[in-house]
Amino acid sequence: QVQLVESGGGLVQPGGSLRLSCVASGFSFSRYRMAWYRQSPGKEREFVAGLDIGGGSPPYGNSVSGRFTISRDDAKNTVDLQMTSLNTDDTAVYYCNFPHLSLWGQGTQVIVSS
Repeated sequence: QVQLVESGGGLVQPGGSLRLSCVASGFSFSRYRMAWYRQSPGKEREFVAGLDIGGGSPPYGNSVSGRFTISRDDAKNTVDLQMTSLNTDDTAVYYCNFPHLSLWGQGTQVIVSS
């Protein structure tokens, strides 16, 4: 079964950190772009970070640049999102995306609150 499964979400205080992980099964994404998006209640889904093959600086959304880091492990078929200096505006459901197949995970909830 071709799918993406996210994990690592939860409740964190402002200023804290979380690491999200996305595992792909049923296919290999080693030669393709992967990305993270997020969606807050009442808002459109927003690009967070992307990671292409072949090196170069990964693109990040303006609101997370400098605080979030995307990484991938092609041997494990995973793509992670390290989030630091979290604030309440980062509260959202975070989705893993594989553009080549227009594939989305089910999402993992991140709540930043004191």
